[in-house]
This record gives sequence, structure tokens and C-alpha cells, in this order.
Amino acid sequence: MKPIGYWLNRTDRALTGRMNTALADFGLTRLAWQVLNVVADDPEAGDASVRDLLAANATSDALTDAVETVVRDGWAVRPGPGRLALTEDGRTRLAEVAERVDAFRALATRNVSDEEYRIAVGVLERMALNLEATAPSA
Repeated sequence: MKPIGYWLNRTDRALTGRMNTALADFGLTRLAWQVLNVVADDPEAGDASVRDLLAANATSDALTDAVETVVRDGWAVRPGPGRLALTEDGRTRLAEVAERVDAFRALATRNVSDEEYRIAVGVLERMALNLEATAPSA
């Protein structure tokens, strides 16, 4: 059996590759879609909240690029300094993207029960919290 790190890396690459392909028709990447969801979920969203919530998903430069892309492509606007909000067109298009994302999720979780999914996510969460709570030894 391969170790968990192998499967985590392989799964993340597969998720990103397939999601990028699924979203390409919309001009989105997995990361840009994640940025849009942060903005859609929080009326006070801004660059700082995007960085905070998605820090585990990408570098600061990649997040900045994703934010700039969704603004440039009309998905979002800046209603104030450092703030982000979906445009009406962005909100409409994001709802259209949801159908593609649902199909992607169905593919990713095929032959995985809801219980297995919850267990897997719970185990990964505990492992991450264990490692983050423990200071590296000198």
C-alpha cells in the first residue's frame, strides 16, 4: 500500500486537472472557482478573506492572479479598496457552473459512500490539525 502522502498528492493533481478541464468552457480554473465561491458566500469578502480561506490551496501569488482573473473577466468587481463582490452576470454564470461542478463531484465520488467520504475527510482534518498543532522540533 502506498503511503497517504502519495494518495493525497495524486488525488489533488487529479482533482485540479479534471476540475480545470470541466471549467475551461467558462474560462475558469479550480482556484478561480474557489475564489468566486468565497466571494459568493461572504458579502464582506475581500482579498484578505480570499487569502485566509484559500491559503492551503495555493500560493499568495496564485491567489492574487485568480482574483485578478475573475475581476478582469467580469465575474466580480471591487466595490471598495480590497473588497470583492460578484457581478450580476458573475452570479448568473456561477449558477450555470454549478451543474458542471455537480457532475464533476459525482465522478470524483463514484463508488464512495457518503459515510466513507465523511470518514475520509474527518481523518484528513484530524491529521492536519495534529500536524499544525505540533511545533517542529529543532
